[in-house]
Parts: sequence; structure tokens; C-alpha cells
Amino acid sequence: MPEAAAGDPDKLAASVRNGDRKALARAITLVESTRDEHRRAAEAMLAALSPAAAAGKALRLGISGPPGVGKSTFIEAFGLRAVAAGHRVAVLAIDPSSRKGGSILGDKTRMAELARAPDAFIRPSPASGNLGGVARRTREAVLLVEAAGFDRVIVETVGVGQSETAVADLVDHFVLLIAPGGGDELQGLKRGIVELADLVIVNKTDGELEAAARHAAADYRHALALFRRDPDRLPAEVVAVSALERRGLDEVERILAARHAAMIASGGLARRRGAQAQAALWTEIGAALLERFKADKSVKAALVQLEAEVGAGILTPAAAAEAALKTFLKTRRRSDPA
Repeated sequence: MPEAAAGDPDKLAASVRNGDRKALARAITLVESTRDEHRRAAEAMLAALSPAAAAGKALRLGISGPPGVGKSTFIEAFGLRAVAAGHRVAVLAIDPSSRKGGSILGDKTRMAELARAPDAFIRPSPASGNLGGVARRTREAVLLVEAAGFDRVIVETVGVGQSETAVADLVDHFVLLIAPGGGDELQGLKRGIVELADLVIVNKTDGELEAAARHAAADYRHALALFRRDPDRLPAEVVAVSALERRGLDEVERILAARHAAMIASGGLARRRGAQAQAALWTEIGAALLERFKADKSVKAALVQLEAEVGAGILTPAAAAEAALKTFLKTRRRSDPA
């Protein structure tokens, strides 16, 4: 992390607001940093940018689906179409992490054509052990790219299956990609991730799989009709596309544009983003408390014995956790001013 970026958050914020792509990359790196001085600088920078981000008219789109479904192929095709239509597209791609926390896939290589587009920005970030298919600071990254003037923000999740629901709390529209012929059509009968989808896209509607894809799309339409929907959300829709042949993308854009306009008109978009911000508050409180808990010296000392007793079957995990929490709270009480 360049010290200039961490040391002058107002200057960095101004550069991001002016559309400086290098500054945007540095800003995202800053918010992803776990160093205390970087966190303080990141908060100052985000505070300086919040009016610009709040005024943004971006459409936030989450893309999920199992590995091999063609998420990157779809995002590149959809992104190129959006760029050609005059939009500026930012892709925040959450990749699996190595043991050391680094990203092990390269979306700039998997979306090479989109990466070269002047009005596109692709940023891979490691999941770093976070569940739900997104990174901890993805929400801040969304605000940054919006402040930089990108009006189509796509969050691509890791792609590990039914647990990938956290992205739905970051975006305006949650899109689930499935592929025909692999049993995925049966997922329409389950709740889980499918229930959260605003749009289900059956990809690979081409060649020998075209008939199976259209059959899967029909199955999903029937299955989704059985779900009880949130009254503040429009019914989910289903469309069959071929990202490889770039067919069906106009229909996807039409559906998303219509849904977005309807949400704005009804006030649903503002309510959804407000609820997401409140959920982010509690997520951040939980993460911050866990960090302080793990850093506490008394807790660290107690956990050595507690872990040994749990491993030996002397204590249950619940009893050991209660003991560790009591140690933490006792330390907090001693450190509080009288």
C-alpha cells in the first residue's frame, strides 16, 4: 500500500471522483487493508466520497452460479453490450483465496476483451475466508466504483453453490446463472439461493444443449411461481441465453432496466438499499467484535488451555466458548474507566 494513498485520503478521494483509474485501484486496496492506519485512512476517504457515491445512479448487479456455468463469459458479453450502449461498467470479481489470502483466479485474463475496454474496470479480490461468496470489503468497493462514475456495477461471486447469499445484501438485482443438462434444473425445487434470485438465467442455450436449456427455463418458471415472494420485490423472471454466441442479452438488459425503473418509482430501491446498509452495520459490528476478542491478551492465554480441553473431550465447545467470553468481558470491565 503506497503511504501517499494512506496518508492523504482527501486527495485520493478527489482523484477517485475525477475518474482516475489508478487512484480507484489504490482506493480499493486501501479499503481492503487490515492495518489500523489504513483502516482510519479508508474511513476518512469514504466519508469524503459518500455524497458522490450516494448521488450515483448505478445499477448494482450480483451474479452467482456454480463453477463452470459460464459466469465470466456471460459478464464479459453483457459488459461489452453495456459499454457499447454508453454505460461504464465495473466488475468486482470475488475469487477463491489461497492459504495466504491471495486471489488464485484471474478475471482480467478470463474477461480479456472487456478488460481492454476504456469504459470498463475489472477488479479481482480474494474472498480471504469470508463466507457467502463475497469479500468483507465488497460493499466499500461498490461505493468507490460508483463514486468514480461507473453506472453498471457487477459483483461476481466465488461460485461455490447454495451458500452464496451474501451478495443479495449488496446489490439491487441478484442474478443466478445455471447450465442445462447437469441436474441444475432440479434446484428450482429448493429454496436456498434460488429463492433470493430476481432473475434466473439459463446459460449455454446453444448447440446440442439448446433444447435442454429451454426445458430447464420452463421448469424454473413453474418452480418460482410456487415461492412466496416478499411483497416489496417483483416476481422473479427467467430467461434463456447463450453468452458464448451473445444471444438473449438484449432481453436480459430489457428485464433489468424495467425492474430497476419500477423499483425506483415505487421507492423499493431506496428501501432495499437502506435495509442493506443496516445489515452491513451489524455485520461490521460482529466482525469488529471478533477481531477485538481474538486480539485480547487474556483471551489468547485462556484459549491455549481451552482448546486443549476441547480437543481432549474434557470441555464442550459451547462451554469453552462461554469461558472465553467471560474472560474477555472481565478484561473489558477492568479496562473501562471508573
